[in-house]
Amino acid sequence: MSALKIKKGTSKHSAYDLRDPNAEVMETHTLAVIVDNEAGVLARVIGLFSGRGYNIESLTVAEVDHEGHRSRITVVTTGTPAVIEQIKAQLGRMIPVYDVHDLTVEGPAVERELALIKVANTGEKRVEALRLADIFRANVVDSTLESFVFEMTGTTDKIDAFAELMRPLGLVEIARTGVAAMSRGTAA
Repeated sequence: MSALKIKKGTSKHSAYDLRDPNAEVMETHTLAVIVDNEAGVLARVIGLFSGRGYNIESLTVAEVDHEGHRSRITVVTTGTPAVIEQIKAQLGRMIPVYDVHDLTVEGPAVERELALIKVANTGEKRVEALRLADIFRANVVDSTLESFVFEMTGTTDKIDAFAELMRPLGLVEIARTGVAAMSRGTAA
């Protein structure tokens, strides 16, 4: 009989899960935070992350209630389950914060990001860039004889995949908005 060749640290769905059960598992969570729309609130929320050494993967902010002067901060952060719980608890205790939702655990959510991607090329590479943009449903929002600027919305993974395919075709620059997220269904 041959020995089983199972990699240490296989997925949690494997019958041969050999990961250390005591190891700290890093998770990525999307948090939606409703705050007062006033000067200094964003700095205080971000200060909570930086002061404790928590990482922010993505950050978007916009006013969502003009009459109530409230804004929504969407933060994508990474940490152990204990760290994520600590972040949510500390955010919830802040005075200008009205509500904190962990969209990752509260049920299905829709997450999208907008990116502008500049690609400079000529000849066959130019044709290939347009063909890939069509496959990924990216729109051409600016075109010169030497370059394109593509506009693309989608998941972070989709934008990452498109950018990787554009690298050998002359990727020059990327501007990204960060993740905007909302829970699915009728619940707020």
